[in-house]
Amino acid sequence: MRNAFGLSIPQTVADACKPTRMALVIYDMQVGIVGQIPDGDKIVQACVRLRDAARASGFRVFYTRHVSLPIAASGVSQLRTAMQWQRVDDLDELHASFPQGSPQYQLVPELTPNADEVVFDKITMSAFAATPLDIALRDCGIDSYAIAGIAMEVGIEPTVRHSLDLGYLPIMVTDACGAGHPMAAQRSHATLEFAGGSLMTDTESLIDLMDRC
Repeated sequence: MRNAFGLSIPQTVADACKPTRMALVIYDMQVGIVGQIPDGDKIVQACVRLRDAARASGFRVFYTRHVSLPIAASGVSQLRTAMQWQRVDDLDELHASFPQGSPQYQLVPELTPNADEVVFDKITMSAFAATPLDIALRDCGIDSYAIAGIAMEVGIEPTVRHSLDLGYLPIMVTDACGAGHPMAAQRSHATLEFAGGSLMTDTESLIDLMDRC
């Protein structure tokens, strides 16, 4: 930890790992997403362990959930993204992949939030774009967060990069971040490491630090 101008500046995961300044963000651990990942069950278990450790030590836990707008209510970017994801050129062939309330939209049962936890729905890749997450964290005085979930190359990297510009210290729990495309995920890790500003850790190390708080 460095101190200057009345500020404490965390430089390591241990510096940031305090309930007063760090939260846990569990990204898009939904039935319809986890089922697409070869090691989805492993990521679920890692997220459960992190969530339980956070609860036990008084860290706030936030969840995100991707929702698809009805096709008729979608705009240009939403339609373009849907066509790319579903690999179709004809708009008449499109369907909403994660309509609100559908089985695939729900968080996996193992990660059901308790009464003290919050789920934010989003239609973007970054968890900070057009959701209450930023103001919710700032209002609690939180300037760091650990992130786990799926998928590294699709949503976690954009979330981390966005939050850096918002002034947060993001901490990726690497073995708790699943990926649909391993090589793309490796590129995401390399890009974030090169850009700097974020930190990486693993599930065991972070749980150990949270347990000490």
